[in-house]
Amino acid sequence: MQVIRKLNNNAVICKDSRGQEMIALGKGIGYGELPREISLNDIERSFYHMEAKDERIMQDLPADVVIFSAKLLDIITNELPYELSSNAVLLLADHLAFAIERNKRKIRLKMPISYDVQQMYPLEYKIGKYVLRRVQKEFQVELPNEEIAAIAMNLINAKAVSTDLKEQNEIELYKEMLDKITEIVENVCHLIIDRDSFDYARFATHLHYLFQRVRSGRAIDTENLKLYKLVKEEYPKVSECVDQISECLLNQWQVQLSEEEELYLILHVNRICVKEGL
Repeated sequence: MQVIRKLNNNAVICKDSRGQEMIALGKGIGYGELPREISLNDIERSFYHMEAKDERIMQDLPADVVIFSAKLLDIITNELPYELSSNAVLLLADHLAFAIERNKRKIRLKMPISYDVQQMYPLEYKIGKYVLRRVQKEFQVELPNEEIAAIAMNLINAKAVSTDLKEQNEIELYKEMLDKITEIVENVCHLIIDRDSFDYARFATHLHYLFQRVRSGRAIDTENLKLYKLVKEEYPKVSECVDQISECLLNQWQVQLSEEEELYLILHVNRICVKEGL
């Protein structure tokens, strides 16, 4: 296996014996001069048919979280009655990495929508329990039970596109609001967001969760209101942006974001701004 490009210390672009490119993950395989040959024994996981935006997200995600997520999905897909999208591994890995990051920063979010998810999607909720146990054991972290519903929603949103008319209308409504919010972020923060990037896809996924919560009349809760005030002071431009987003949601959907939801939104708007070079 020939390594032709390094993504990070644990992720590289390789060519196999047939000349096909793939992303390979393995401990320390990014070290050394290029090009060079590596043994198949050094590769813990490989991914074919990946796009440029997938390579970019691989650079940011911990390789151990991606490998862990891929192994989990090997098991999970046998339990689900539907197919998952091609980037389901990266979506799950990104969600888990961010959950672990929040845990390290002692940010805990509560989701009253958990009960609804459990009732409406019992299979995905059951799988979410399994994933949570595996994450806590693998990475030695204590994640709250609210993550079960969040993981379940991650799987639901990674499902193949539905042909149901009602779901399609809801998707179109979300898309219109996503476009409005993206324009607000660009105008307030003075940047141009690459809508084809994985970072934007990740941002859109988190907004999708937000839309589902506010339209169901439920909101996340957090024990970090002091942190909310500190974050608003630390990121004044992003805070101004979120204020405008809140006003947009109020005018368009007649929903009022709580301080808890605004904290959640500030974190994700700031994340996309950092990725876009603000």
